[in-house]
Amino acid sequence: MSTQSSNRRLSPQVISQDIDALNGLGAIPNYETARIEATSKALQAAYQAMIMQQQAETERQAMYRATVNAARLAEWNFHNAVLAMKEVVRGQFGSDSDEAQAVGLKKKSERKRRVRAKVVSA
Repeated sequence: MSTQSSNRRLSPQVISQDIDALNGLGAIPNYETARIEATSKALQAAYQAMIMQQQAETERQAMYRATVNAARLAEWNFHNAVLAMKEVVRGQFGSDSDEAQAVGLKKKSERKRRVRAKVVSA
């Protein structure tokens, strides 16, 4: 048997086949082996460990998604609060004030005027 990399996940199909093989082992009443990792007890223990780790992974993924959603919501709340603050500064001090520029708004007097295209008559 060749050396296999355990860095990648097994496909669900391979795991399903392994579970079917474990269940099929129950139909062999006189199964015995000298290999410790291939005994019925070891196989059952490995199966239970896999199920427990998969369940823990699923729970952590759900917690991660909830945390990501909470962070996204907090980012939007902060962004909306900053937009409200900019509106207040614009309303209180005016669009052309140094205060408006201090919070990241462009002064009205510093905006570029639109340049009209000259019509060339022939």
